[in-house]
Amino acid sequence: MWIPTLMSTSLIATVAVAAPIDKTLSYLVPDSLRETARVGMRLQVPLGRRRAVGYLMTLTEGDPAGLKPVAEVLDAAPLFSAEMVPFFTRAAEYYCHPIGEVVRTALPAGLSGRGEGVSILREKVYAATDLAGEPTGALQKEVLALVREPGRLALSELRQSVAVPYGALRRLVELGYLVETEEERLRDPFLALPVTVDAVPEPTAEQAAVLGEIEPALASRVFAPFLLHGVTGSGKTEVYLKAIETVLEQGRRALVLVPEIALTPQLVARFRSRFAGGRATIAVLHSGLSDGERYDAWRAIARGEVEIVIGARSAVFAPLADLGIVVVDEEHEASYKQGEGFRYHARDLALLRAQMAGAVVLLGSATPAVTTFYRAQSGQTGLLSLSGRVLERPLPQVELVDLTASPFGEYLSEQLAESMRENLERGEQSLLLLNRRGFAPYLLCSDCGTTFRCPNCEITLTYHQERRQLRCHYCDFIQAPPELCPKCQGGNVLPEGVGTERLEVELAERFPDARIARMDRDTTARKGAHQQLMERMSRREIDILVGTQMIAKGHDFHGVTLVGVINADSTLNFPDFRSAERTFSLLTQVAGRAGRGELTGRVLIQTYSPEHYALTCAAQHDYQEFYQQEVAFREVLDYPPFGHLVNLVLSGNDGKKVAGAAEFLAEALQGATGEVDVLGPAPCPLAKLRGKTRVQILLKAPTRMPLRRLLMHLPQLQKKITAGVGLTVDVDPVDML
Repeated sequence: MWIPTLMSTSLIATVAVAAPIDKTLSYLVPDSLRETARVGMRLQVPLGRRRAVGYLMTLTEGDPAGLKPVAEVLDAAPLFSAEMVPFFTRAAEYYCHPIGEVVRTALPAGLSGRGEGVSILREKVYAATDLAGEPTGALQKEVLALVREPGRLALSELRQSVAVPYGALRRLVELGYLVETEEERLRDPFLALPVTVDAVPEPTAEQAAVLGEIEPALASRVFAPFLLHGVTGSGKTEVYLKAIETVLEQGRRALVLVPEIALTPQLVARFRSRFAGGRATIAVLHSGLSDGERYDAWRAIARGEVEIVIGARSAVFAPLADLGIVVVDEEHEASYKQGEGFRYHARDLALLRAQMAGAVVLLGSATPAVTTFYRAQSGQTGLLSLSGRVLERPLPQVELVDLTASPFGEYLSEQLAESMRENLERGEQSLLLLNRRGFAPYLLCSDCGTTFRCPNCEITLTYHQERRQLRCHYCDFIQAPPELCPKCQGGNVLPEGVGTERLEVELAERFPDARIARMDRDTTARKGAHQQLMERMSRREIDILVGTQMIAKGHDFHGVTLVGVINADSTLNFPDFRSAERTFSLLTQVAGRAGRGELTGRVLIQTYSPEHYALTCAAQHDYQEFYQQEVAFREVLDYPPFGHLVNLVLSGNDGKKVAGAAEFLAEALQGATGEVDVLGPAPCPLAKLRGKTRVQILLKAPTRMPLRRLLMHLPQLQKKITAGVGLTVDVDPVDML
């Protein structure tokens, strides 16, 4: 008689390995690791002949036949919860990126691929006991008194008050007057900064109306996306704060994204002031923090000790439970799109995350992305409006200065120079925007026309006079500027064009008594440098601030009454269909820095194209008119929001192999679909970058589904691409360089 046998079951781990593998792998969890393995931990697992780091995604009972065992559990506690697993999975699927690489991108810096953790600082803490009597020594009495007042004191705090030798402390512990413990110390970069409690203002009528639409959505606890379209200075941040207060009262948590690290300290200060006194714990996540600071913040969030997370792009992955609201400030900013590796867009992932959590999303901007505004206009997103500045302050007066009427080669028109002189006489501050750093875009031999190009990227090297170097801003190649032209041996090798460094020098010559500073990537590379510049501006220790686009974003300087844009055409003439949108946005944002205090503002925009609609609409603060003209242009060409794009970039050291692989891939894709336009192959605008030749194929379709179906063929096609040629898939590309 046949007797059925019971199938043996074991604990099976589904693991996302941190490697270019497009699926998860299964491993046996040995009995010795059953009690320690948890979803969200890192594991060391066998992968071929080596070991690799992987992330534990699920645990199930199953048949262990043929499965290799997990070698080691690398963490003492999970780094993310099981609720984050579907989010990672959907993000990987949408952006066609290996799931293990997605999780590795999400986790904080400081966790290396070898599975090493960040060292944990532990602080000695002393607590007073209830022993009767007092120690006899004066120093011992002083120490005990200091500890008794708060009840417990860290060694670092104790030594700030009294120079106590460690031996004296040990003696107090031995006698039983003190109890010594070691506690983990979290590294918080904002903990030492002073906090002043914020006086909560009454909302304006428009703010109250906007909050009246948001609050029912918060109460319903279902996914509800809103575009908050508010002019510069209209009080969008106050709306964020009040909406977050409501969320905290519900016992839920908030995530706030900003586009630039530089904006984080200012926003954190505002939030700390509003939620001071233990009303909410705030954590900060961005790449400008040290590995330890970022890791400490991540662990505190994962343990549920944080109510509000503020950060740049990568903070969208913060392991917040009970998420009630996600704020994406300046949602139009291109910096929300990751440019390398896992090419996600933080705004879009914020929408996905909120949808999965049943949370409200606030997308805030004075110049919304055309695609975002289109969704709001078509009813896919709620549309909220703040049309006026707080305290009824007027928007600045904007004038377009036609450079064709100025002498060629002059960087400052007479109109802008005279306005700056008048501003200085009145003791008011000025901002000058020039979206090009360095002293000059290139050096030129005026005898033979020779310029100096990057050997890796084939673009001209930018001249930095302070450091006496020619530098590539893409690959960081550096060389010393020559005294003589290497081609003709002529001595007339001169800087051509203007960058922020040169403008700063020339302004110092023109206005010798003015206090001038520069804000660009060169002057803010050191940690805290950007914050120091902002504080000097707020204290009015700077008369003229020159900078790249980082001065245009979100800063609130009440003393600035004049903004000058040196060359508006630099972004307008970019080889990208979004160039007009970027120009309008940048000009509107930088104009919004003027007149935010009691005095009215004035903006002068220098341009060779004063009749272009992006500039005329920016001058009139007219987003609606810009949107109507831009969206009509997009519709004719089926560009977003009327179509969807995927950019495939092939790159390699051998240009012929890259070109051949691109031709093969384009033909294969065209043969696999009749629903998608396959455009190219064509050289990328930056055809050589970091030593690699680059060719792109653009896929365009009216809806997403045909693109999704076509991309399913890529893994098989990629296997047939010549060795030595890499393929990058950029879903919803933001730039085509």
